[in-house]
Amino acid sequence: MSVLLLVRHGQASFGAADYDALSETGYEQSRLLGAALARRGITPAAVLRGGMKRHEQTVAGLLDGARWQLPPAQVDADWDEFDGDGVLEVLRPEFRDRSVLANHLAAAEHPGRAFQAFFEQATDRWRAGAHEGEYAESFRAFGSRVEAALGRAALLPGTVLVVTSGGPLATVVSRLLAGDDSLWGRLNPVMANSAVTKVVSGSRGMTCVSFNAHEHLEHDRELLTYR
Repeated sequence: MSVLLLVRHGQASFGAADYDALSETGYEQSRLLGAALARRGITPAAVLRGGMKRHEQTVAGLLDGARWQLPPAQVDADWDEFDGDGVLEVLRPEFRDRSVLANHLAAAEHPGRAFQAFFEQATDRWRAGAHEGEYAESFRAFGSRVEAALGRAALLPGTVLVVTSGGPLATVVSRLLAGDDSLWGRLNPVMANSAVTKVVSGSRGMTCVSFNAHEHLEHDRELLTYR
């Protein structure tokens, strides 16, 4: 049997020149999670991560907090997030000019909610599958690579820590709970940064036994972020 602890990366730098880098809050979220896992006596047999900078930096924060002495994390790019910018720009080509998007958001009463509305419209169209040829990676192809990454991770023995992103996690949980991607659109927006989803792989296959656990952040509301 193997236990997969699937971690969403810490908060990235939304609105900054390099979104892929963790914010200061994102690093602290990761450090606190590492410390919390270590206090519970958890030492992973292996660490896997996607190939993005925010995945790498989240692993660094986890190791800083936990003080684990482990081999280097294995990189599996199939755990990477989908191209959110690309998906948004297919729906709204004018947003390729970031100043246009910034002006739209500045004019909104609630800029964060306005961006989320744009983003969910874009991902709904992407998921629907009627326009696959317009995307660099279709939703179907995205789901297939995530499922392949999950299968490889489940072959490793013991407790395996996987650092990934919200989109892949929504795929894993929806397919394990519903048998398809029907829950993806509801799960993807609600995952907290540095939250943990636990999947057990055994003789009966894979089972999601917990989702979006973020108790390590609950002492400080400012640390609880979703983007």
